[in-house]
Amino acid sequence: MRSRQRLLAAAMRLLLKCLRLGRRRRLGLLRQAGQLWHYGRLCLRSLLYNSFTNSDVVLDSLFEPVYWLVDHVTRWFGVVFVALVIGLTSSIVAIVYICLLPLILQTYTPAWICWHLTYGHWNLIMIVFHYYKAITTSPGHPPQAKNDVTGVSICRKCIAPKPARTHHCSICNRCVLKMDHHCPWLNNCVGHYNHRYFFSFCLFMTMGCIYCSISAWDMFRDAYAAIERMKLLEKDRLQVAANQTYYQTPPPTFSFRQRAFHKSVVYLWVLCSSVALALGALTLWHAALITRGETSIERHINKKERQRLQKKGKVFRNPYSYGSWDNWKVFLGVDVPRHWLTRVLLPSPHPPHGTGLSWELPPCVREQRVPLLAI
Repeated sequence: MRSRQRLLAAAMRLLLKCLRLGRRRRLGLLRQAGQLWHYGRLCLRSLLYNSFTNSDVVLDSLFEPVYWLVDHVTRWFGVVFVALVIGLTSSIVAIVYICLLPLILQTYTPAWICWHLTYGHWNLIMIVFHYYKAITTSPGHPPQAKNDVTGVSICRKCIAPKPARTHHCSICNRCVLKMDHHCPWLNNCVGHYNHRYFFSFCLFMTMGCIYCSISAWDMFRDAYAAIERMKLLEKDRLQVAANQTYYQTPPPTFSFRQRAFHKSVVYLWVLCSSVALALGALTLWHAALITRGETSIERHINKKERQRLQKKGKVFRNPYSYGSWDNWKVFLGVDVPRHWLTRVLLPSPHPPHGTGLSWELPPCVREQRVPLLAI
């Protein structure tokens, strides 16, 4: 009996000893895991720490794959967008010549015929000329020889001097002089040498779409009503065909030419009205930027700089703005009054003022306004 008690006590002591050893071992493993965790966090923070990091930098880093995808899709689909612009514009022109022009020649007075022929062809020539120049003219790039460039900063991607108003295009993978934006509908950047062509194309395309929408309004209403009658007659014809007897004949139907004519007029009016609204808003936006002497990128830069100086009680003035009227003259290249006709109302391939590398006072600006702050 006593031997059994001794064996049981020895077994209990051994069990308690094993439990204490297992507890100590578990505590040691947990302590080692905690030390490894803290050491890993310290290593990660030491590798990624940056005193300039904030929420904006983190968001930009997270969205970097999205930016990369958008840039590459825009680069490869630029040709598709250009073909789409050419195709849609050609379809509208074809409808006007095939469907509307014969009707205008038959029903309008000679004065209205002369107006439509003159204005319509002038607007079409301006659209085609400026779109062709916008997609084929290089926006301008800094020269490869670094000694010839007077840079105000260094491009972080090109690792080269960057002149004033120059920005890097991630789609073209090059710095662009006076960059406004990369336009997928042009498959080209909008910069110093083709900014005027881009804006003129937007302006004349908007004017052409408004002209077509207003001129074809009555035809659109008649064509829409005719299409509704087509649907009703088609419905009645199907009902009669289902219950046809010897004393019943199907109602008359529209011919293929009539159907194509009415649907073409509706297509023309809907497309022109939609483009006039969308492109008109874009044109007004760029007109406001030109009035202030800014580009799309500079608007955001100037806004932040204006807010920063306002907190210090200072006033920001755009160093590239010469006043609303002079800004338009500089942008359009109007040096003398006759240039409003030869360079604005007629196709003109004249280059812009300056080289895009430096920004001296243009000859058409009378007074030089000294800016309070240069960007």
